[in-house]
Amino acid sequence: MPRMLDMIRNSQVPSNLMQSAARGALSVPPEEMIEILVYLALHHKLFSEQARLTLAGWDEKASSAAAADPKTSAEVLGYFVSPENLRPRLLLALAENPAVGEESLDQLATSGALSVVEALLASARVMSSPRLLQALQANPNLRPNELAEIGAKLAALEKTAAEAATDVDAPDEVIETTITKFLEENAVELEAVKDEPFHLIGISLEDESGREHGEVEPQVAATSAIPDATQHAAGKSAVAPTGKSALAVSADKARNAFLGDTKRDSAVQKIAKLDIRGRIMLAMRGNKEERAILIRDSTKLVSLSVLDSPKVSDAEVEKIALQKNVLEAVLRAIPMKRKFAKNYNIMRNLVQNPRTPLDLSLSLMKNLLVHDLKNLCGNKEVSDTIRKVAMRMFRQKTTKKG
Repeated sequence: MPRMLDMIRNSQVPSNLMQSAARGALSVPPEEMIEILVYLALHHKLFSEQARLTLAGWDEKASSAAAADPKTSAEVLGYFVSPENLRPRLLLALAENPAVGEESLDQLATSGALSVVEALLASARVMSSPRLLQALQANPNLRPNELAEIGAKLAALEKTAAEAATDVDAPDEVIETTITKFLEENAVELEAVKDEPFHLIGISLEDESGREHGEVEPQVAATSAIPDATQHAAGKSAVAPTGKSALAVSADKARNAFLGDTKRDSAVQKIAKLDIRGRIMLAMRGNKEERAILIRDSTKLVSLSVLDSPKVSDAEVEKIALQKNVLEAVLRAIPMKRKFAKNYNIMRNLVQNPRTPLDLSLSLMKNLLVHDLKNLCGNKEVSDTIRKVAMRMFRQKTTKKG
């Protein structure tokens, strides 16, 4: 015998039974009754209002059980978690249910009332999700102590993520297969650029005391990295001659800090000795430090090979997506990789990066969550076009929610 819900969907139920269904008075299991009520509330004009009233007063124990069960239909969960139908007492169960997407909870976190905020703060899932914590930070109903608690939790999560951002384990045979495939697919271009020397795009360094230097202009780094590396390896003086400009002295200090001690070859010096084929192989086989250098190689094939490495982690690519000292081709290539395109943080970082091409940023913006659109509206680094589009999208999404 077909389920009552299927019969209702197929208009096979008489009017008197439909009225009973809208009042929740059918002799069916509680979980099926809730599913029937949600269907009527969303899809049946005649009985929609009555079904909504019935659901609003439905037994809390049965409602909580449905809200917490991952097997509950997506339509029922979507109904319960929507701002217009939300019962705050069900929110903790919904927040802990893995079948409820973070994008649904994000909307509640951004603009929910105080009771909603309190329920979300009690959820272990919410408190371990950077996305939902960032959404809560944008909620105007948050108390100062709650805002401080969220800030501390976010800092701790970021620290843990940074510590965990190690090389991805990849079998040697997978790495070798990837190298062979990459070299074969790019054989023509590789032959055309085989004699290009190693040049870094931009340079941003820390001196020995840990104080950050400013970013050196790309052309300075590109023309000076190899000569300085050669001089340094040969033991020549790294001290700036008298009469140099302040900018030149600053650039020399930054390069010297980056190139390291004369008693040892730095990673940059080792990379500088490799030809293009060698640098591609190192991008595939090397460690995180070496990939961080090679992603800034001015030869496109080398920098793109970093993204193809089986060892590169999502956390690394999240940082690359924010970098201003990489080739435009690298930023365009990131969303072309399926595993990176599915990572929300990577896509958000690309939009926030002022170096990302405008057409790419505009195509990625449609997937941004409300609180990230709000932050983008005030981001002075991105173009006016991006800020204006972000403002329009933010207003559209908040108007729909209201």
